Amino acid sequence: MNKLKKITSYRLFLPLVCLAFVLLLNVIKTPSFFRISVNNGVLYGYIIDVINRASELVILAVGMTLVVAASGGTDISVGAVSALSGAVCCYVLAGGEQSANEYHAPYILGVLAAVAVGLICGAWNGFLVAKMKIQPMVATLILFTAGRGIAQLITDGQMIYVRVDHFKQLGAFIEGIPLPTPVFVAIIVVLLTLLLLKKTALGLYIETVGINAKAARLVGLNSVMIQFLTYTFCGLCSGIAGLIITSRVYSIDANNAGLNMELDAILAVALGGNSLGGGKFSLIGSVIGAYTIQALTTTLYAMSVPADQIPVYKAIVVVIIVSLQSPELMRMWKNFKNRIGVGKKVA
Repeated sequence: MNKLKKITSYRLFLPLVCLAFVLLLNVIKTPSFFRISVNNGVLYGYIIDVINRASELVILAVGMTLVVAASGGTDISVGAVSALSGAVCCYVLAGGEQSANEYHAPYILGVLAAVAVGLICGAWNGFLVAKMKIQPMVATLILFTAGRGIAQLITDGQMIYVRVDHFKQLGAFIEGIPLPTPVFVAIIVVLLTLLLLKKTALGLYIETVGINAKAARLVGLNSVMIQFLTYTFCGLCSGIAGLIITSRVYSIDANNAGLNMELDAILAVALGGNSLGGGKFSLIGSVIGAYTIQALTTTLYAMSVPADQIPVYKAIVVVIIVSLQSPELMRMWKNFKNRIGVGKKVA
């Protein structure tokens, strides 16, 4: 009994249970969901599709987790910043043309431009939140609204195509490697972030500032700089996600690239068992949350649910999952068990 209690009290227990619940649906409804095939040295299957398509969301969820932990607010501009970063990358590589069959600038220059845009956007959000003390949702609403408009100005309202095989590799496969490239990018981002948080005191500083910024200042922590850095890092993650998004379709459509991904990123943080009020956080929990969301989406597609109905079913399942992790529900369940225990003793 004590062993079971220890397992259920584990921080990642509920996020893992939620992911297992979604996967269990496929055992019942879509047995072929777990089938993996090899074609031309490349792995295919629903599971591969889940870990592949979740890559951008995992990267965004990593940045969102730190933002939420440090400021108790969310960055709702990550989708628009991804689109803007992708637009800048494609514009640089295509030399301003609508379609290019060869690079007009070195590939690394396009990547650096996209990353720089992400960093600048993140720094702008960080300045507004940390220095100007504007509420996070209001501060990031600026780029949420203007980001795609700026991207449209850069692309002149047109889709820009970069029809170069090398450009497609970041969003597809590298020759000789069976797993999609985005999977490795997501793993690298998660591992480097974990390394930064575990090998330095930054993780502890972020939690301290998130719990009580005023108290953190009193003990000598620069809460303004810490919040600023988390938003800047979130912008960096958005830039990386934007590179993958554009590479998948070797083009940029500023209206649709990264659309609504900010909502899924926030939801991934919540599903990971993290409080949206700031403070203590679990990066791995957010990663599990991101895979849960993608697994749910892929499951619905595998069950032949029409695309326009997917948000409805998705919302229902998400409400159930979030409710299961609700502290109030846990308290009610605990009180219920105590009452049963008291009743047995009286009998």
